[in-house]
Amino acid sequence: MSQGQASTEPTTIARASKTLPDSASELGPRLRALRLRSGLALRELARRLDMSPSAISQIETGKMQPSVRTLYALAAEFGVTVDEVLFEAAASHTGGSADAVVAATTGPGLAVQPAAGRPRIDLNSGVKWERLMFWGDEDVEFIEATYEPGGASSPEGELVRHNGHEFGHVLSGTLRVVVGFDEFTLGAGDSITFPSSTPHRLSNEGDASVRAIWVVRGRRGVPASDGT
Repeated sequence: MSQGQASTEPTTIARASKTLPDSASELGPRLRALRLRSGLALRELARRLDMSPSAISQIETGKMQPSVRTLYALAAEFGVTVDEVLFEAAASHTGGSADAVVAATTGPGLAVQPAAGRPRIDLNSGVKWERLMFWGDEDVEFIEATYEPGGASSPEGELVRHNGHEFGHVLSGTLRVVVGFDEFTLGAGDSITFPSSTPHRLSNEGDASVRAIWVVRGRRGVPASDGT
């Protein structure tokens, strides 16, 4: 190669050999471990979240998946991000998942998450989350969310609020977004951002699935006063 000519050879990459755990099956035990680490009895946690102890027990044993709203509330009580609740066991401190392709000659800021290996979970509200990437040193959640017809982040008439700021971009379908007293109908290509502390609800009122990219920054911190 002549002097001054840039190399066209691809950067050498190394793939971690550890396989990803089943996020859905490990969610219950992870929630139980977080509760015990926080020193909360099951009945006390149920009281704080205005849920029955039986419902909390079923979530911890994997017999029932939490709704988006319940997941937010649990994360707030434990002082962690939703990403940590769902996927902590699969995350590495290099900035990528255990199955991410990471450049061997670079620092921890570069990672590639193959589509076939990204963790995903179906929640008990017609919503599926797939983690697109993990930031080991940042309070950032980066996910692709799918809302099936009738799927929503909380029951009708109930809004969610928590710490942080949200950025959303709709890939396909039509997503109804309520933020405080404002209501928006977002179609493919539309984007939105708002403070997560403002009560909000995301729902699919149509007949086709909705796919959206969602980023939340700064969720970690003091729980919102209503526990959600």
